[in-house]
Amino acid sequence: MFDWRDYGNGIVAFDAGYVRPILAAIHMVIENGRVAFIDTGSNDALPNALSALNRLGLDVAAVDYIFLTHIHLDHAGGAGSMMAAFPNAKLVVHQRGSRHMAEPSRLIAGVSAVYGPEYVERVYGDILPIPADRIIDAPDGLTISLAGRELLCIDTPGHARHHICIVDRKTSGIFTGDMFGLSYRELDVDGRQFIFPTTTPTQFDPEEMRQSIQRLLCFNPEVMYLTHYSRVGDAHQKGADLLRHLDVLVALAKSDKGSGPERHPRIKNGMTTYLLSEIHAHGCLLSEAELLEIWETDLELNAQGLCVWLDSLQA
Repeated sequence: MFDWRDYGNGIVAFDAGYVRPILAAIHMVIENGRVAFIDTGSNDALPNALSALNRLGLDVAAVDYIFLTHIHLDHAGGAGSMMAAFPNAKLVVHQRGSRHMAEPSRLIAGVSAVYGPEYVERVYGDILPIPADRIIDAPDGLTISLAGRELLCIDTPGHARHHICIVDRKTSGIFTGDMFGLSYRELDVDGRQFIFPTTTPTQFDPEEMRQSIQRLLCFNPEVMYLTHYSRVGDAHQKGADLLRHLDVLVALAKSDKGSGPERHPRIKNGMTTYLLSEIHAHGCLLSEAELLEIWETDLELNAQGLCVWLDSLQA
């Protein structure tokens, strides 16, 4: 059985089945029998999404909305498949992302340029287009009513320029996509959670990320719901931790005055050393090999994003 977390108040999370267990969560908001999904994982997530509805005693006709926090494919790759499966659903996405959901060829080409077409085909499969008349652009401040439950969309750049977070007005929880970092459940120690930023290419901007994190905290949430992976508590302390880690990663990148092919491994190695030190101070007893396996993709992409950002400063 896939990972399933029922938080009460009509909020559920389940494993998207993306790459490895408990890497990417899909969240559901349920109100009076009506459903909104937040993020979709890849096409592989559809069977889990159908199972989640069945577990709640609901069918595909109950789904009113699918929200995408942003259009990176680990969050949005399965949107076309889900929209085809849920005939009543509307897709809610940042206006910078909506055209790519309607016509995904440029999105696929961009991802293929980073990861290679073979990887994209193997991990994501066919990215299906979504009819434009089923897409709702989400400017800052848009409020969607799910059977009377208000879900507020706020523009949160820093990770990507097409990123939104969704504030649940009923509970004050916020669905943060990648804006509020990454927190993997394997790294929890006695209920304490470790969190760190995601600085992936190509639109990482540290000052915008800082402002977006601070804006999220202004809503005074008790909990955040991350795509990687699900609920974290003590939101204000987590926000302080994120900003501290962000400052260190930016300083680490700026201290590398060089360029060329060796810059990336230097930044990656520096970040790895820092995070290993931090996670050991957190009390995590996993071996270095286990930690590096969990963080393998994140370390690589974070280093790439820091390099792209450094290049943008020189442009």
